[in-house]
Amino acid sequence: MTTDFEILRGLPEPERREILASCILRRYKRREVLCHEGDPGDCLHLIKSGRLIVRVATPFGDTATLTMLGPGCSFGELAVLDSSARRTATVEAVENAETLTFSRAQLAALRRSYPEIDRVMIDTLAAQVRRLSAQVLEALYLPVETRVVRRLIDLAGIYGGSTAIAEIRLNQQDLASMAGTTRATANKVLRDLQQRNILVLTRGRITVVDRAALVRSAR
Repeated sequence: MTTDFEILRGLPEPERREILASCILRRYKRREVLCHEGDPGDCLHLIKSGRLIVRVATPFGDTATLTMLGPGCSFGELAVLDSSARRTATVEAVENAETLTFSRAQLAALRRSYPEIDRVMIDTLAAQVRRLSAQVLEALYLPVETRVVRRLIDLAGIYGGSTAIAEIRLNQQDLASMAGTTRATANKVLRDLQQRNILVLTRGRITVVDRAALVRSAR
């Protein structure tokens, strides 16, 4: 089945086909790093399969987990728009993954033929800014329990799609970092959700068995 790439949805079918035909397929093994924070940005990645985790270094020398990306997502948009761009985060495969890469030169050539690509790129970057702004507001004003639940909802969508049950293969430290809290606090929230039969905890996995109840818990 062909992956539905979010960034390409606003383009007519001929442009989508041309972009995908010109991409280079890259394969990554579990725990392989696709790029390091600070690396020169040279291409856009469209995630065809697998899941990737995004991390950054903090001013205190620690590592913070920002988010997880799954099939249909992309990263590196700035890299193909700005020749001086550096990678703003380290991206690592949490399982075997495949991406389709698209270089700055390829984008420049397509922009000359299809000016509407600029609008799609701008819309994509604007959506990212809105998501980041929403997460900043969450960190400032929402209780930590709600933040943990919202990150679980996001992860359930990435791992489970529209299925009723989602098996999230992510450790609690990464979940805590994504929610901006400690592992102990995240574990407390997870244990409470388990007692309410919303999820099941096993080693290295969080299985959401009642996604509707999980969504209600975030309100």
